[in-house]
Amino acid sequence: MSEAQALPDTSHDSLIAQLQAILGTDHVITDEAERAYYSQDVYNQGPTVLAVIQPDTKEKLSKAIAAITGAGVAVYPRGGGFSYTDGYIPTTSNGVTVDTREMNRIIEINTEDMYITVESGCTWATIEEALKDKGVRPVFWGPFSGLNATVGGSMSQGSVTYGSSKHGPSGVAAEGMEIVTADGSIVTTGSAGQPGHSPFFRHYGPDLTGLFCNDAGALGIKAAVTLRLQRRLPVVMGLSYGFETFDGLHKGMAAAARDGLPTEAFGFDATVMKVFTGGQGLAQDLKTLFAVGMAGRNIFAGLWQMMKIAVAGKRFIDKAEYTAHFVCEARDMREMKSLLEAVRVAVDPHGNEIVNTVPAVVRAYPFPPFSLVGTSGERWLAMHGILPFSRVAEFKERIDALYERYAAKMEQHKIVKASMFTTIATNAFLYEPVFYWDDSRAAFIDRHTDPEILKKFTTFMPNEEGRKVVAEMKQGIIDCVYVCGGTHMQIGKAYPYTRERDAGALEMIKSLKAHVDPHGLMNPGALGL
Repeated sequence: MSEAQALPDTSHDSLIAQLQAILGTDHVITDEAERAYYSQDVYNQGPTVLAVIQPDTKEKLSKAIAAITGAGVAVYPRGGGFSYTDGYIPTTSNGVTVDTREMNRIIEINTEDMYITVESGCTWATIEEALKDKGVRPVFWGPFSGLNATVGGSMSQGSVTYGSSKHGPSGVAAEGMEIVTADGSIVTTGSAGQPGHSPFFRHYGPDLTGLFCNDAGALGIKAAVTLRLQRRLPVVMGLSYGFETFDGLHKGMAAAARDGLPTEAFGFDATVMKVFTGGQGLAQDLKTLFAVGMAGRNIFAGLWQMMKIAVAGKRFIDKAEYTAHFVCEARDMREMKSLLEAVRVAVDPHGNEIVNTVPAVVRAYPFPPFSLVGTSGERWLAMHGILPFSRVAEFKERIDALYERYAAKMEQHKIVKASMFTTIATNAFLYEPVFYWDDSRAAFIDRHTDPEILKKFTTFMPNEEGRKVVAEMKQGIIDCVYVCGGTHMQIGKAYPYTRERDAGALEMIKSLKAHVDPHGLMNPGALGL
């Protein structure tokens, strides 16, 4: 939708009054500073929307969406807000942001039929807290940012971390959804789409649930999501490896993934490891250490793990250019010993085993406060590509060549590159380039950083030229992913979903978009539509 289609300002007052009547005055934000905040993400800033609404039921959400689109105004759905790909960034000021975080209730936990249904604004941390004593969890149970990341956001954007190396990305956990489309209609997918049926099963006829996974909210807003549960395995242990080269890390992680061994597998280069283990103060370190101890199989195992971490400290990160960390789960110690031995057989030819501090910390404290800056307060940007194992080396060569071309500008503007990695199921390698550079912080970053930690950070002057260089390299990396046959999650408005896509498939997705959103008002620009 273009700015030319914007309604006269007088009509906005009428719409806002209508939204206040539907939602209550406290759930319609019109303050200019707040509207500007909700119009930015981790990386970018869009036009400031007319209002921000915070519905707390699907019925109110449905009525509000119908009112907004009925007025010819765009809708921008937002979950936890931690997008860095313009996922919910407005493309016009003639829009309303829908903050779904008030819709955060757990609707049903069914441990007999093995599903949990939650409202879309529920965070992954909330689900973990509700299920941790019930012996179950979703097959995918959240990204690192799960303290803030919502289920609806993960389903719309796509995400990986917990459970991904075994089962795949976030969408694999979804059995069904309730979707509010552009006219306010509520669509139910999966087995619950028929009267008297529970939401226990996804695959009945064409996979309508899958259509709404990774759609960036272009097809509708998630009101509720049902996730498939699995039993928690009682024995959780990890292995860590150091590698002298990226080739060793890639081959080691790929070997473990092909054999389907780890539940989670993630890797870092030395720069990221220093940020990851840089610490956020003594209190945070002690909290993490205590969590590790409490997560032990028994009090003695917990104390032993705490002692190992305390003794090992963080010195091992200086001994390897790359590290990889594997978390495994088993029913008993006999099975675990066999599983860890299989990981060693897969990875030993490519690296050296090191103290397994990181897996222990990550699983003991899975959803820590998510840092949006470097250790000194630098700006931060991550991006990613999902590649077949056979094309990873080529991709590495291409982005290394890109970094070489930009070396002088990177030095001039104090831009530091880094990388993170994970495997997804048995067949995909996620490569996540990261940039840190000296630049002023956005309001979004300040709001989502602990004030005590914020005091320790340097406040940098605006660095517009550095930002431009980062933006150029970001586009260059996206092009490298495309040339190497890669794909993306978190498509938002940044990744080239429609680029040279099969004509028949593209026409089909455009037809679907036109059917559920005939006026193009649901997150216009998302998916490139």
